[in-house]
Parts: sequence; structure tokens; C-alpha cells
Amino acid sequence: MRTLLTNIHLLCQVEGENEARHIVAGKAMAILPFVENAWLLIENDLIHSYGTMQDIPVIAADKTIDASGRLVLPSWCDSHTHLVFAASRDQEFVDRIKGLSYEDIARRGGGILNSAAKLNAISEDELYAQSYHRLLQLISQGTGAIEIKSGYGLSVEGELKMLRVIRKLKENIAIPIKATLLAAHAYPIDYKEDHDGYLNLIINQLLPIVATEGLADYMDVFCEKGFFSVSETDRLLEAGWKYGLKPKIHANQLYYSGGVQAGIRNNAVSVDHLECVGEEEIAALKSGNTIPTLLPAAAFFLGIQYQPARKIIDAGLPVCLASDYNPGSCPSGNIPLLLTIACTQLKMTPEEAINAVTLNGAAAMELANSHGTIKKGKKANLIITRKMSSFAQIPYDFGNNPVEKMILNGKIT
Repeated sequence: MRTLLTNIHLLCQVEGENEARHIVAGKAMAILPFVENAWLLIENDLIHSYGTMQDIPVIAADKTIDASGRLVLPSWCDSHTHLVFAASRDQEFVDRIKGLSYEDIARRGGGILNSAAKLNAISEDELYAQSYHRLLQLISQGTGAIEIKSGYGLSVEGELKMLRVIRKLKENIAIPIKATLLAAHAYPIDYKEDHDGYLNLIINQLLPIVATEGLADYMDVFCEKGFFSVSETDRLLEAGWKYGLKPKIHANQLYYSGGVQAGIRNNAVSVDHLECVGEEEIAALKSGNTIPTLLPAAAFFLGIQYQPARKIIDAGLPVCLASDYNPGSCPSGNIPLLLTIACTQLKMTPEEAINAVTLNGAAAMELANSHGTIKKGKKANLIITRKMSSFAQIPYDFGNNPVEKMILNGKIT
């Protein structure tokens, strides 16, 4: 099957055959390569070739789409979500409006513990049905690769239920899905005073089952004051490595917790959140290959300080953006809205923001060889926008879905 897109106003985030961009950092983030008045050929599920309409060769195609006035981009790569959950936490939203903090709500048994209680009471089939619907909605907004975490089970049975739902999503939805074990999201009530007991449960009971069934790609820990300490994080991530689970880590959302340094010390693929970043964290990030992943939609929803994106980029580092879609601190996986927040609040340019959710998002899921740019041989997971004048219009026209059509594995949806 060959599909030809013609008269593309802007073909964005292109990469030549001999290029090998696996991530963009520092000043390079401000560059978003594009071809104006372009064509693009898809063969089966892969990008075959592209060029300018002025130089288009004779091409035999099964289907031709006129993309006049439209942009074509690689689909968004959302590397941090908690998409699988049982119910909303809208009452906590009201509680925060009335003055309670995220930590106040957690201490009262809300927050993650609230989600855990609801998740353990729902059937696996119902959990899958809800999650399937949410994921289709995100795809309609341009997401074409995603990472999904567990972390609302906080028990062997609950965590396995979540991971099996994620596996079923992988089997039934045609986008790459990475699964992350986040049993260390919070201490369950029964282990509030027995941290060692819960760590042993994760390490000795849960991890062997997850590894045997191949249920996860990564291991995550919420390294934060009031959650998991640096030493506890080290212990868990070291155990994960023994089972082949690479680390990803929640770090420095609420405090200068040492989480960034813990992630780098454990060779984490990414450290995520990063509202609290100073010179020590910058120096640590520059010493390794761990990707700083910012989740500004969560900061927006919680009303807390935003991540210092400019400081990180100006230090020559890469920035990845992800949604943090979850029922408590960010009940939205809307990447176009995330781009608006990144531009208006983090002072990222549209080019930087789009780089952060395409190529860098792919890198944070170890998918940069197949996703994140428009290159011969990469997967044809693409966005065709509505008519628009430039890619700056995507974050500019906030609240409106820029996506007219999605192409997934070469098929138009």
C-alpha cells in the first residue's frame, strides 16, 4: 500500500537519510527542520521518501491526499502518563481551590491512596474499557506513542492488574506503548510505618512476576519528601536493574529532594517533573545521559511553580515535555494544550516545544530510531493538521484541536 501526501504547506521535523539525530539539546532545540510545499510518500507502515513539489518525481500511489495549507508532523510522543486509573478525583480539585495543598490531601488519605482504593475495587475489564477510551481520545489529539505507568494498585494484585491492562492496550491499539512499574508511588496504609516491608514486597514478590510475564519496560519511583527517600529509591532501582527494568524517576516536584542525582546515579533513562532545579541538578544532568522531562501541565493544574526550562536549555541540555496525564494532578493528556503552557509559562519557543514532544519524547521512550522525526524508514505515525499558517499556530490557537487526520502505521484514521 502506497499513500502519497501532496501540496503539504509545511512538512515539519524532517531528517535526511544520512542524519542520525537521537535527541536535540541546548541551542539546537530552537531549530525545527521543515520543507515548504512538500510531498511525502508512505509505503505500507513506513515513510518511504519526501521532497518539494517542485521536484516531485512520477509516483505510483494507491491513495493520494491533497494536504494544501496543512502541516504534517511526526505524531506526539508522550513519555510520562498514568493513563490507567479507575476514577476521577474532582473532589480533591475542589479541596485545593479551598486552600488544601497536594500534601495536605495526601496526608488525609487522598491523592494516590484515593486512586489506589478505587482501582483495587474495579474489575480488570472495566479498567481496560475506561483506559481504552482515554487512549483513543489522546490519539485524536495527535499522540502516536505513549508511556503508561502503574502505581495506583500499591499491592501485588493491583499493580499486576494495571500492568496487564497496559499489555492489553498494547495488543489492541496501533501505537507503541511502553509500560512502567511504579509500585513505589506511595506507601499503602498497611505499610505506612513499615517501609522495609513494602520495599521487600516490591523487590521479592512483585518484581519477579513482572519480569517473568514481561509486563514492564521500566521501573519508576516517586523520590520525594513524604514519599520515597533517596536511599529507598536507590534500593528499588538497583533491584529493578537486576530484572532488566531500566529506571525512570519522579524527581524534585515539590522539593530539592536529591531525586535528580539519584536518577543519574542509577543511569535512569529520564528524570521527570523537575520543578525544583538548581545549579547542583544542572551539573548532575550535564554529567550523564539522563533526559530531563518536564511536566508543566501538572504544575499548571496544581498551581505550583513551573520548571525552569530556559535554565536547562541554556545550559546546553535537552528538554523533553510530557503530559503526566493522571486523575489527581493533571487530568489531561492534551499535548497541544501542553505546548501552549510550555510556550507561555516556561518561555519555550514553538520550535523547542515541538522538538520536546517529538524527537526528545521518542528518546525518553527509547524510540528515537523509529519515531519522532520524518525520515526514510521511520514509522509512518503522522499528524495532518487543519489548515494553518505555521507550526507556531499549534500552541497559539490553544483549546482547539489542530489535528484533522492521524496516520498510524501508514493507515489514515
